Amino acid sequence: MIPADLETDAVRLRKALAKALADDGSLGDPGWRAAVESVPRHRFVPGFYLSADERDGQGLIAWEPVTADTDYGRWLTAAYSDTTLITQFDGDEPDWKQPAVRYGGAPTSSSTLPSLVVRMWADADVQQGHTVLEIGTGTGYSTALACERLGSADVTSIEVDPHRLEQAASALYDCGYTPTLAVADGVYGYWPEASFDRIVAACSFRAVPPALLAQVRPGGKILLTLSGWLYGYARVLLTVNGDGTAEGQLLGSTVSFMSARTHTPPVFGNPIHWAAGLPEAGRVSRHSPERITAATEEAFHLRFLAQCAAPDAQMMTVGESVHLVDVVTGSAATLTPCEDRWQVREGGPVKLWERIERVLSAYDEAGRPEQETFSLHVYGGGQHLRHPQLPDLALPRP
Repeated sequence: MIPADLETDAVRLRKALAKALADDGSLGDPGWRAAVESVPRHRFVPGFYLSADERDGQGLIAWEPVTADTDYGRWLTAAYSDTTLITQFDGDEPDWKQPAVRYGGAPTSSSTLPSLVVRMWADADVQQGHTVLEIGTGTGYSTALACERLGSADVTSIEVDPHRLEQAASALYDCGYTPTLAVADGVYGYWPEASFDRIVAACSFRAVPPALLAQVRPGGKILLTLSGWLYGYARVLLTVNGDGTAEGQLLGSTVSFMSARTHTPPVFGNPIHWAAGLPEAGRVSRHSPERITAATEEAFHLRFLAQCAAPDAQMMTVGESVHLVDVVTGSAATLTPCEDRWQVREGGPVKLWERIERVLSAYDEAGRPEQETFSLHVYGGGQHLRHPQLPDLALPRP
């Protein structure tokens, strides 16, 4: 049962959220703080999933549905916490009137944590008077913040999932926001409303989509997250030049977004089948795979660099062995621990682990440079990640 004082509770919690974000340095701009204090996030998340402290018989995480009817206090508190709220798994839209516990699955839509939302808008240097394209409407909460800050007339937001957009549109219009909304694939931007001063993507791409460059005015900026099939991530802020090229620095901090649906990795089958076809003779690896699998900031950064070196590779751990599989070329590699070393076996036209080893060695020789010291250059001949002390790394063709 939703109590009568819902809006009073929500106003109090919104102000507390804005204060907390300001206190930790996530919300420095007064305009964005006013937006956080004004936009009712709970209206955009009538239901969401929170992880439970249990797993099923297969070890899959249990996700508990939370709505105002099932647990009003938990629902409203979570809505105004600095937390990403998952609203959809595997593209399946839940029935929030009769929600059920879900086990496992891949999140395909969410309401991003508020601190990241406002940081994205701030990092893109969005100013009053700018026209903006948001890729990935999701629940509509981020769109509402932009409308509150800039005015609805300057905001366009696109979403690939029609049902998601329908839900977001309803919430936005009910709150009085009237941005331009459309069902569209973010890889292609949105030509009817171009050109834009800023494009901000709430999903990740394997490489910068060329259509986005063509839809930004000269001097305009694109903020997006680069990712790939090794699940390495890096954010980049590109400035678009008048000749169709763009360049910009990678931004610091660990951030991950769901992949644009057309950039998700292909299914590769059973890694054991791939390993069975590898040569029996192996060699000692120069680096431990833990350098890119560990739960550390450096490993997160290295995974992105490794991904640039082997862009079509995917990785899975089975038992103690780490498998790399490339469905594009039919290449594979398996790393197996042996005492204090790792044995590697590779097969196919691309030596996947050898490529990654070269990047790791070059990174060490360069003094382990931080993410912000890398730049991305986009031009007619391709897209390259560059560093003064390292060889160029090419992103996959978009």
